[in-house]
Amino acid sequence: MFVTGLVLAAGSSRRLGHPKQLLPYRGATLLDATMDTARRCAFGQLLVTLGGAAEGVRARVDLSGARIVEVPDHRHGCGNSLRQAIPAVDPRAEGLVLLPGDQPGIRPETVRELLRAAGASPAGVCRYTDGVGHPFWFHAELFRELAALHGDKAVWSLLERTPEVVELAVETTVPPDVDTWEDYQMLLAETGVRG
Repeated sequence: MFVTGLVLAAGSSRRLGHPKQLLPYRGATLLDATMDTARRCAFGQLLVTLGGAAEGVRARVDLSGARIVEVPDHRHGCGNSLRQAIPAVDPRAEGLVLLPGDQPGIRPETVRELLRAAGASPAGVCRYTDGVGHPFWFHAELFRELAALHGDKAVWSLLERTPEVVELAVETTVPPDVDTWEDYQMLLAETGVRG
């Protein structure tokens, strides 16, 4: 199955007050960790959206193997990122996997299991022990709807109105994401990393 991986990294980090993509993590940056995960998934195509801090990200993050999708209007949520990214998806793609750039704890094994479980379905999500979380799977039949989304929670709304969303049971908690400085400190504490 030809699958596109889409790393969402265009956010402006308003709540953090510093480009979270560039926060130190495991000897590199937070976004480097996510990009490494995405490359290990061996997608047929890898896209990454950039908007806020794009110049710094290009200078400091290893984006090798990925096509960059610029998101000029990045302050209006991931819906704008998807509208920019969908036209860049390879026509051969049977679907795409969404990976937030600020969730370095997502494992390639989880992505592969999600594709096995949900690849033939319109959408798939991960059901962790404490709730639903990324990665998300969207079949190509939903690309038109993805390209029409607006706002930060638009993807969740699409999942709510999509029939036959497959849930993959994952026997861990939702991988932490980073929206605030406290989130970042908690991530470092939970992973035993100094940055």
